[in-house]
Amino acid sequence: MIPKVFREVIDLGDGREISIETGKLAKQAHGSVVVQSGKCMLLCTVVSNYEQKDLDFLPLTVDYREKFAAAGRYPGGFFKREARPSDGEVLTMRLVDRVLRPLFPKDYHSETQVMIQLMSHDDDVMPDAMAGLAASAAIQLSDFPFECAISEARVGRVNGEFIINPTRSQLEESDIDMMIGASADSVMMVEGEMDEISEEEMTEAIKFAHEAIKVQCAAQLRLAEAFGKKETREYPEERSDEDLAKKIHDMAYDKVYAIAKAGSSKHERSTAFSEIKEEIKATFSEEELEDFGGLVSKYYRAAEKAAIRDLTLNEGQRLDGRKTDEIRPIWCEIDYLPSVHGSSIFTRGETQALATVTLGTSRDANQVDMPSYEGEERFYLHYNFPPFCTGEARPIRGTSRREVGHGNLAQRALKGMIPEDCPYTVRVVSEVLESNGSSSMATVCSGTMALMDAGVQMTKPVSGIAMGLISDGDSGKYAVLSDILGDEDHLGDMDFKVTGTADGITACQMDIKVKGLTYEILVNALKQARDGRLHILEKITDTIAKPNAEVKEHAPTMVTRRIPNEFIGALIGPGGKVIQEMQKETETTIVINEDPVTEEGIVEILGVGKKGINAVMAKIDAILFKPEVGSIYEVKVIKMLDFGAVVEYMDAPGNEVLLHVSELAWERTENVSDVVNMGDVFDVKYFGIDSRTRKEKVSRKAILPKPEGFKERPPRDNNSRGGRDNNRGRDNRGRDNRRDDRKPRENKKED
Repeated sequence: MIPKVFREVIDLGDGREISIETGKLAKQAHGSVVVQSGKCMLLCTVVSNYEQKDLDFLPLTVDYREKFAAAGRYPGGFFKREARPSDGEVLTMRLVDRVLRPLFPKDYHSETQVMIQLMSHDDDVMPDAMAGLAASAAIQLSDFPFECAISEARVGRVNGEFIINPTRSQLEESDIDMMIGASADSVMMVEGEMDEISEEEMTEAIKFAHEAIKVQCAAQLRLAEAFGKKETREYPEERSDEDLAKKIHDMAYDKVYAIAKAGSSKHERSTAFSEIKEEIKATFSEEELEDFGGLVSKYYRAAEKAAIRDLTLNEGQRLDGRKTDEIRPIWCEIDYLPSVHGSSIFTRGETQALATVTLGTSRDANQVDMPSYEGEERFYLHYNFPPFCTGEARPIRGTSRREVGHGNLAQRALKGMIPEDCPYTVRVVSEVLESNGSSSMATVCSGTMALMDAGVQMTKPVSGIAMGLISDGDSGKYAVLSDILGDEDHLGDMDFKVTGTADGITACQMDIKVKGLTYEILVNALKQARDGRLHILEKITDTIAKPNAEVKEHAPTMVTRRIPNEFIGALIGPGGKVIQEMQKETETTIVINEDPVTEEGIVEILGVGKKGINAVMAKIDAILFKPEVGSIYEVKVIKMLDFGAVVEYMDAPGNEVLLHVSELAWERTENVSDVVNMGDVFDVKYFGIDSRTRKEKVSRKAILPKPEGFKERPPRDNNSRGGRDNNRGRDNRGRDNRRDDRKPRENKKED
């Protein structure tokens, strides 16, 4: 018997709908939903263990996977099954995690897992836009302690009109691609890329998405009410001691405030704070520390956070002595690495990124193979965050989710400034060498300079800045912090990263930790970010004002050539013989693609120096060479025959034609060698296809003056020898004139 199914429908307002359904699948999970739009279906399940972990954080795992069967496809690779998550799946996991995590209670430490799976794919629906809705809807059906329903929505803008959850085709025409996560009351997360929009336009897009999210949150609550809202589970609360908290606050606050006000370096400040903490711990006996040592550390951190926040709100001063809108000292350098195609160093305070650029052909494009999207990236950026950059020693376990996310943000910031006619595949790699505040924005800045150093003709340079916010909800006071430190990232109410050119925003990433942030504060923060961004951009352009006109001497030059479709085979040769020999002889890389529209061949030639490239271009010219009737061409004898000479066009090596002995000279030629020899170079006239031989005809004698008194042989007269009809009287032997008394062969046998 099919169980009872509960369903809610969300109208997107343009004929599209999203449905949320529960009661049919995965009933042993603590909450499960199927979210559907068109043919796209996501299954989300949530489970949280009932035992608390002995941890000081929430062990939450958000997992998003796309099943290849959803798109009727097989997974790639030898083993035909889904393996490690792709970068696209990791990015979706991060989007959902960043909104869910803050809404669990601070003292809830049970291992929790949110699993979202794409079970059916629709080309017109982008599934990542519904992942946050699915996760929150499943949690609403569970007994988890969770603050409120949330959802996420993508917003685009086509022809000035905002669109919720646009299709991929609409997104290609859109100048905005933003994902917003929010509850009914507050915006909590923003991430996306834009086409140099203003701060006000970005705010309007957020508002538009928030209105749609409110509708989605209401639908979740209706579904939970219809299904039967569960009682929130009870769990052991963390131990607390208000008297101890006050005691430690009183002991630590003034000392922390004084050190914070001193404006010291990260290492000095960290050492001084540790000493205060140890002094406080020394006032307790070993038995007391064994009993509530964890609370001492917890309450000290709270006192430290309060003191630093108050210093900024009260005096407008920050941990390193800067004012709220002040940027740390910056120094930059380009062309640092001698053998790479482009490089730069960007250092801002105690954050440093070294970027490299590598230029390649379309064969080097990054292949994206997901059930929901197949394609390639001709520009991509990789971000590495080794442990030494923060003074730590720990094992490297592959590329982390954080590295994937930060690299994607920097890639989105820069990719809009790579011109469409850039012939190269471009790979940027950022090596973070020091980190104390926004290495991803340092990556954007170093990436810009490395690209210009490599000779990539960027439309405009891009810079980025990380911002923070400290607010006091009671008094209404707030401080927007430009170029935040790592410590300020943790203690603030909002951290956001904004990238852009001098003309507008190209990408952003925001995490808002305070409820009810007004749009007025958001706009002010974005405008302060613009001032900081322009300041950093000035430092970049002081170092390198515009892209280098040419690539470096040791970097490959790319030349693109279009050829008619019918010549592609000749250029490749049997079994690839021609193109392989060309690459070997010229030390170039040659890639041939077919234009899907014109069906022309697009030939990419990549080589260091012009000699090899010119040789390939000459070979292509030779393959494409078509002589014109009546034109004169210079040729070279490459083979001697009894009945003529084989000559090769000097303008098109490899193109051969027979020069018949009768076309060598006006005089009768008995031996070809009497007129020409191997290696001789001379001119011939091209006559096209000979009607008699059906072969190409060229003539040397046609461009030579006729000898004086030369008499041409008269044309052969078919009647001069009587002709077949007259001389041999064939007309009298025709079938019509056959003697009437001639009997057929079969009748002769009878006789």
